[in-house]
Amino acid sequence: MDIRSTLASRAYDALRTTQGHDDSSPASYFASAGAEFASTLKAGEEAAMSAMTGDYDPHALVTALAQSELAVETAVTIRNKVVEAYQEILRMAV
Repeated sequence: MDIRSTLASRAYDALRTTQGHDDSSPASYFASAGAEFASTLKAGEEAAMSAMTGDYDPHALVTALAQSELAVETAVTIRNKVVEAYQEILRMAV
């Protein structure tokens, strides 16, 4: 699987192309990343449902499920990093 097809790299490319525009705020970045995550999961679910009825190409099914798995792993990694950063902030002496 090509790295360019991952959720993180697509979100990074989207952010890089919007540099200098008004919508390049962190909130819009996370909103677009969340929308991309949801669409990736939805495509994987649709592929799985179509495969159950026999209307889907097996190769496309494997690709869609691999992209969904990668998207979930990316989201979990980001969540873990945010939790680690929050815990580090809590450990700071005031």
